[in-house]
Amino acid sequence: MSMQFRDLAEQAMADGAISADEILSLRHEGWSEGDIDADEADAIFVLNDHLAAGTAEWSDFFVEALSSFLVDSLEPKGYVSDGQAEWLIERIDNNGRLDSLTELELLVKVLEKAIGVPERLTAYALDQIEQAVLTGEGPTRDGGSLEKGNVTEAEARLLRRMIFAGGGDRPAAVGQREAEMLFRLKDAALGADNAPEWKLLFVQGVGNYLQGFGGQEPLSRERAAELEGFMNNSAASIGGFLGRMAHSSLSAGMSSLFGHEAEEIDHDEDVAAAQEVTGEEQAWLQGQIDGNGQIDEYDQALLDFLAEE
Repeated sequence: MSMQFRDLAEQAMADGAISADEILSLRHEGWSEGDIDADEADAIFVLNDHLAAGTAEWSDFFVEALSSFLVDSLEPKGYVSDGQAEWLIERIDNNGRLDSLTELELLVKVLEKAIGVPERLTAYALDQIEQAVLTGEGPTRDGGSLEKGNVTEAEARLLRRMIFAGGGDRPAAVGQREAEMLFRLKDAALGADNAPEWKLLFVQGVGNYLQGFGGQEPLSRERAAELEGFMNNSAASIGGFLGRMAHSSLSAGMSSLFGHEAEEIDHDEDVAAAQEVTGEEQAWLQGQIDGNGQIDEYDQALLDFLAEE
């Protein structure tokens, strides 16, 4: 961390406010060497805790800088490490909850941007956004507001971004934990003045879990690091590897690289199988619907959607 970055952060903390010009200077200093480092990331979080009121410019900088630090600062890029996940949770979880909507935006952005994140961070992020929707108040970063007791359009947008994020339980698809969260929110806000977007999201989200095809899971962080190390190792004889492949079958060559037998995948068959609601899934759905002792309008909309599909 440069001396100027430290001075700017300390001055803003003392003032309890930060100007647009000061944020621009932090941007310049923070990315002067191409990346936000660990000391700068710590200073940004401490500064956020000391600001009396955030601004749009500060929120943009906070989310951009820290998501870049968490997702792109370590190799292989695109993966959040266990240590980084613990650091983020500790920084946010001062009182058992998010202290600002800027921090909620950061959680959503990290899940959107990352290829993979530790399971603990995914679970923590889902819990935080559920609590924000149930109990939060105030304006969101991208317009609209959080309100207690109902689901607003802004809250529905945040939820959609979270459950379909690449770093979620099922990348770009909805997992069981996310679908169960949608049911809990539905029951909690039943009969309230909810935005039309909420019913649509509920039906699409749960329907995606029951019928969606998630495709192939991304590589784990550890496996991605192994493959990246292989490609970056100047001692590895890529030419020799390709030469050996020339004298063998393609599937055998790929098996030697990736460590498993190559398999032919029938994509259409997998999609069709995923769209079938199994007996186990039907039992899960019945249990969720029975949670509030009635088939409400949201349950009925979901059942109608599944019947049409």
